[in-house]
Amino acid sequence: MTILYCGIDVSLDSCAVCCNDSNGQIIASPASFDNDLAGAVSLVAFLVDLAAKQSAAGLKIGLEATSVYGVHLRDFLMASEELEAFAAQVYEINPALVANFKKALPKRPKTDTMDAYAIAERVRFGHLTPFSKERLVVSPLLQLTRLRLHLVNTLAIEQTRAHNYIYLKFSNYQRENPFSATFGQSSLAVLSEFTPDELLNLELDDLVGFILANGNNRLGDPLQYAKKLKSMANRAYRLNPTMADAVETVLSMTIGNIHFLKSQIQKLDRLIGRQLKAIPQTLTTVPGIGPVFASGIIAEVGDIRRFHNEAALAQFAGLTWTRYQSGHFDAEERSLTKTGNRYLRYYLVEAANSLRVHNEEYKRFYKIKYSQVPKHQHKRALVLTARKFVRLVYALLSKGQIYKGSMIDVPPLG
Repeated sequence: MTILYCGIDVSLDSCAVCCNDSNGQIIASPASFDNDLAGAVSLVAFLVDLAAKQSAAGLKIGLEATSVYGVHLRDFLMASEELEAFAAQVYEINPALVANFKKALPKRPKTDTMDAYAIAERVRFGHLTPFSKERLVVSPLLQLTRLRLHLVNTLAIEQTRAHNYIYLKFSNYQRENPFSATFGQSSLAVLSEFTPDELLNLELDDLVGFILANGNNRLGDPLQYAKKLKSMANRAYRLNPTMADAVETVLSMTIGNIHFLKSQIQKLDRLIGRQLKAIPQTLTTVPGIGPVFASGIIAEVGDIRRFHNEAALAQFAGLTWTRYQSGHFDAEERSLTKTGNRYLRYYLVEAANSLRVHNEEYKRFYKIKYSQVPKHQHKRALVLTARKFVRLVYALLSKGQIYKGSMIDVPPLG
């Protein structure tokens, strides 16, 4: 039974194709097609003609998961009825797998054709899972959850910038802030409107009224907040007048960015929640796991059947630890690999942070791990909690079960 292995190197403009037989021999002159609809039609015709000439019983097509340039072609190949006649399977391969595989091949010139050849050979080597239609179902969710992480990271950058300028404007504000959070609504309102001198000159009753107007009635005694702010203002440094306008402008614009990013994240959260309702899942039955965390995990996992067990899922997320062993020596300290899917790792760790607060089973586990070491307690305990959660994620997604607490036997982690 003849099986053809085809590698496609996709770029913005073109798709280089190389097809090999079961022995790794190139069976047709490498071809190139435009990366557009007309080019995709021609590429399918090329593959169908080649498969027919070789009397192929199977066709395995690989392309790298590089940026977005291969998305349209991947979906086109998946939907092709002509390719179905040859039991075609499409593989979207992590570029790192191809790059490492190339190192084992004889040294060749760096060309698109040679890259396509390496992809074909990587497919022929095996140990890959075909791209499934189930993963297409979560593709819209994937775009939303990855954008959310981008916005969260951008928000963190803007908040770091704001911290610096808050210090210049109001030097002891962050150290003595009477509000629960520097970037809360009331806190940002004070920072946006007043300098230390303006706070000192403002009537106490007027400051109390300002705090009430910007606190959504969720603060304690506004008089105490007002007195604390005036006391802080009295002890704060005074900014050099030549810097005042520049600092005020930068801080004001940065706070505006923070408000905007928060509003965008809130909009995304609502949209993510609506998208998740169309996908059968049981992750949200776990106390502490809401729609956003569940969506981020489901979107990155895609088809759970492509993972043989929970260890494979943990490796995909980069929640595994390196081991150094030589002879009778086995190092006790092991570092997190962090070589997997950073998006999945982020949502698993964030989910673990929520579980340690809202889920009694995971709260106990976190506390045990926290108490076992003298340093980096929180970081270590949180990552180990995320690793424990991977077991539950795999069980729930693969079996469709509803969480009932302590569903699986979890061995102790080091």
